[in-house]
Amino acid sequence: MTNLKTKLPPSNHQFADIVHRLEAGGSMLPDTPENLMQIIGIYKAYAVPMDFYWRDLLYIAERIFLKPLPFFKYFLPQKYLDLPNHYAGETADLRIWRGEATAHPELLTFMEKGETSNLPKLAHHLLHDRINMEFAEACMRAMLWHGRDMGMGKFDAYLDTDEYRTNADQAIKAFFKKNPLMMGLYKLFPDMFVEQVRQLSYYSNLGLFWEVMAPVFFEMSDLYDEGKMTTVKEAMDFLVNGIFAIAGRPIYHHVYVDEECYEIIPKSKGFTWLYEAALPYVEAVFYRTSPFRGTKSYNAQAKQVPQQQQDFHYGILYADVFPVGSAGIPPTLLMNDMLHFLPPYLLEYYQQHCRGEDD
Repeated sequence: MTNLKTKLPPSNHQFADIVHRLEAGGSMLPDTPENLMQIIGIYKAYAVPMDFYWRDLLYIAERIFLKPLPFFKYFLPQKYLDLPNHYAGETADLRIWRGEATAHPELLTFMEKGETSNLPKLAHHLLHDRINMEFAEACMRAMLWHGRDMGMGKFDAYLDTDEYRTNADQAIKAFFKKNPLMMGLYKLFPDMFVEQVRQLSYYSNLGLFWEVMAPVFFEMSDLYDEGKMTTVKEAMDFLVNGIFAIAGRPIYHHVYVDEECYEIIPKSKGFTWLYEAALPYVEAVFYRTSPFRGTKSYNAQAKQVPQQQQDFHYGILYADVFPVGSAGIPPTLLMNDMLHFLPPYLLEYYQQHCRGEDD
């Protein structure tokens, strides 16, 4: 019996070269020095504000908690600026970045001077001369809203258990033990308070996720600067290996009241970084999120908004260039933060191409 092998003609599809490269184990972007430079430069510019994001997310989840008027939740105390990253410094659980475990020096310099000058923290805040934590909170809300529907891990389902409610109840009563007014409101509207705690658990979830990613990006930048990372493949291999090296780190939510720790989600529950934080983050933020408010009107009755959450496609990968460039839109807030920390080589590159620094 003769086996006849049909030889397919070369594909004429406009993305054929990309498909073939991916099938061969390559990266989405062609492996060129220019692409590598842009990848590493963007990672570095993202990592510095991320170092603020994760610290402030944990500060809000652990200390601000249910303060009724959290005016100063974006004012990181020195304790959290000095909070050791578990994946950097001498005391690291697993040292990914060779730098210090405390807040990044470039971040501290920006927090002190901003784009203006040495002003009090409140002045920087009112002038909006600061890190845009609103972006981090938008990512958190996307994870909260899409959490149950994504069906990943067991973190979100745990938030509706009796055990979680009991743990939350203990923390709420301890937090408001000296505030009879708020305690009375809690007795009248317990579900409202527990729902706020659920949101705070996602603050902690996202903070613990970004605590890992910041040192990974910092180390990639250092290796590139030292000439030890020379190809896109090496960069992607380092990123993947770094992610899987800490895939099992615990995801938890602790609250501190008068320095006493209340474990709303204990580490002993076994929730892990990859399944309970990383994958839900990618799904919720990269793909789904929700329409950006104040940019475009949608008629749900005309089915301009998907009926099912899993069909939402408003994430970063689908971002519309025009509304994204508007003030107050989450990706715009992130880009504004990253602009402060562009490496000199990337800033020089942008000045020579397209629209210069306006890009």
